[in-house]
Amino acid sequence: MLGDLLMNLDMITTIVLRGAAVGSLFAIIAMSFNIVHNATGILNFAQGTIFLLGAFGAFLFANRAGFAVWIPMLVVVSLVIGLFTAAQGWLTLKPLRSSVEQNSWIISTVSVSVIIAAVLTLNFGVFGNMVHGPVPRVSIMGVRTPGAFLLAIGSMFAWYFILRWFLRRTFQGLAISALSQDFEAARAAGLDVRKLQLLAFGISGVIAGSVGFMVAPMISVSPDAGLRYVLNGFVAAVVGGIGNNTGTLIGGPLVGIVAAVTAFYIGGAYQDLASLLVLVLILMFLPQGLFGRAAARKV
Repeated sequence: MLGDLLMNLDMITTIVLRGAAVGSLFAIIAMSFNIVHNATGILNFAQGTIFLLGAFGAFLFANRAGFAVWIPMLVVVSLVIGLFTAAQGWLTLKPLRSSVEQNSWIISTVSVSVIIAAVLTLNFGVFGNMVHGPVPRVSIMGVRTPGAFLLAIGSMFAWYFILRWFLRRTFQGLAISALSQDFEAARAAGLDVRKLQLLAFGISGVIAGSVGFMVAPMISVSPDAGLRYVLNGFVAAVVGGIGNNTGTLIGGPLVGIVAAVTAFYIGGAYQDLASLLVLVLILMFLPQGLFGRAAARKV
């Protein structure tokens, strides 16, 4: 009897830890969605493959490396991906006189995602690649847990507080927050709206790329994995409330744990279906998400 109880406790601990760790990745993708959305009014659907670029950076430059190599390469890869994402943002926003007048951004961001995935497939093949990181396994409640799981959860909170500080304590952050309220008023106040929007794209790339690099040992580093992360990141953003980073701290782990429970009891093939069901339920009963705000709409 005691043995069965301990076995069940270990099983529950494993499911919760795995779900929370994977959900943390969804929350981070949602945060990268939010900063771009607040600055531009659009959603960058390339964030999933940008996240994978960080993982492939770890595979190429820091696989089996110690901290002496791993940390500098983390910084370099994150900055390069940030610059790449800013360039992608420039191409996405160039046709738009303002960020919400047209819907061309949907096609352009999805196209970038497809192109990145195709290039990765041509260079690395369709199969997943394994990355060995420098963070060892740790024991949590008797369960041996990959160190990358803790990096994922820690990164979620770290980026949440970094973004909170940036958006509230720096001029550029306050200016980006102002864009989320009124583009025209921001222009009238003398803000360079386009540069701030490109900065937001760059920051989103640094967020996704850095975390992709750090958690590469816990994910399948394959070109087709980006779709899953962008889908679940979007669900996490909607659950928490689009534009609200506090909501992602609940939305991401919630979606991750639901997916983990579904995979354990029903099958891994139904994880994304479970996430979509969570999205449908939230939209039915809380259309603005858990922490979203209702917005006025001109008709």
